[in-house]
Amino acid sequence: MDIKITSITFEIMKIALEQAREGRMHILGEMAKAITGARTDVAATAPRITVITINKDKIRDVIGSGGKVIREITEQTGTKIDIEDDGTIKIAATSNEAAQRAIDWIRGIVAEPELGAIYTGKVVKTAEFGAFVNFLGSRDGLVHISELANERVNKTTDVVKEGDQVKVKVIGFDERGKVKLSMRVVDQATGEDITEKVGARRPRPEGEGGGGRRGERRDGSGGGPRQAAE
Repeated sequence: MDIKITSITFEIMKIALEQAREGRMHILGEMAKAITGARTDVAATAPRITVITINKDKIRDVIGSGGKVIREITEQTGTKIDIEDDGTIKIAATSNEAAQRAIDWIRGIVAEPELGAIYTGKVVKTAEFGAFVNFLGSRDGLVHISELANERVNKTTDVVKEGDQVKVKVIGFDERGKVKLSMRVVDQATGEDITEKVGARRPRPEGEGGGGRRGERRDGSGGGPRQAAE
């Protein structure tokens, strides 16, 4: 103890240390009344930093052109996000809800579509051969006109229009990795997979079906929404 007086006696030191011990034990006792053990998590409203890791190849997708995507995430969720070159992402938030929103947003961007999985998406463009659906972050896929409904469809817009919310199933990938989707095998009301009930379509050979504009194949593998619009 650092006491700036002289002539301190052993008895005085003993009394002072004993009083300090009793004070410390009293404080610990009061603390024990408020909390019986260590918490496994902080309060939902407490500030926090959450760390997640993504594939390095996906960093540019999360950042976006000119930082557009990452800026939108931070503005919409009220979080601060730091991305390191190794794919480590630190998300600072003032609540658990805000942190989870940012995490879900980022995971949606970097997630890869799973064959057979069902997703909720939005129709972003219609064409003669089908509809393009944004269903996983920035991921788009094509619902061929034959996969829009179980019955024959004459025009894509007879079934869907731009902006419609739809449920789609991943039924395959073309040779360039573009996603093939189906609405026909998903109950649009419940999201239930009804493939067994309606039956699977026979795979279409390349170029089968016609009806597309020059330079486009009927199955839509000739390009995404931008190419179809050109």
